[in-house]
Amino acid sequence: MLGRSVHRYLFLLALISLFFAEICGTQAEVRVNVVATDPPAETALGRDESFYVRIQFTSDEPISIWARPYFKGKQVLNAKSNASFPHSGSGYALGWFSLDGPGEVDEVRILVGGKSRREGPAASYPVKIVGTGATPDARTRESWVDEMRREEQIMQKQAYEKSMNEPISVGSSILMLVFMLLMLGALIGGFAVPAWALWKWQGGWRVAAAVPVALMAFVVLRIIWGVSRDPTSHNLWPFEILIYGVVSLVIMGALVIARRYIGTGD
Repeated sequence: MLGRSVHRYLFLLALISLFFAEICGTQAEVRVNVVATDPPAETALGRDESFYVRIQFTSDEPISIWARPYFKGKQVLNAKSNASFPHSGSGYALGWFSLDGPGEVDEVRILVGGKSRREGPAASYPVKIVGTGATPDARTRESWVDEMRREEQIMQKQAYEKSMNEPISVGSSILMLVFMLLMLGALIGGFAVPAWALWKWQGGWRVAAAVPVALMAFVVLRIIWGVSRDPTSHNLWPFEILIYGVVSLVIMGALVIARRYIGTGD
């Protein structure tokens, strides 16, 4: 009787062990570490100037890898960072970020995400970066930066060709169409509505209407200028247009309401 109880206990223990082993084994083994940066880890960055990170990785499943700036344990929000193509096996990945204005960075966190793991930090690299907010001076890049950027452009082209050859579902087509219409509407509305007010209004209200016009012009020109210098600097430019177009329309809505209740002042 005692022997049967022991055998049942051992059998149950074995099942529990196999269960937890299966759970732990579902997450891919991933190792990443920073092997080089350009410019050096202690440097000053101009506005929208990229800080490149060469990341060595090993993974037994496709993963995405991002480099994100942090300061005192919090992510720096006035920054842009790289998109990522799937990486698997072992090799090197290129990460980068840039600062939109003045700021500080004391840590670069390498974030990893994949099929079996949520996006999260996998490595940390200490830096001492000061964002000046000024136009950056010309800088000579390390050879590995240009080489890896060329490789990413090839991967981007291959991914684009692959996506163009794959059939698009009806749901995806509708979502893309809706998003593009929203983006186009935000772009046109963000310019047209304040431009109309700038033409129609007088006095201080005209000056106020010039603010969203200037905002939209700055955003569009910054995207054009950034892409002309670095094609990867504004990978999410449609979202930038959408966000700032909505901001412009919100400002104009507030001005219309204020003008109605305060008076035109013409």
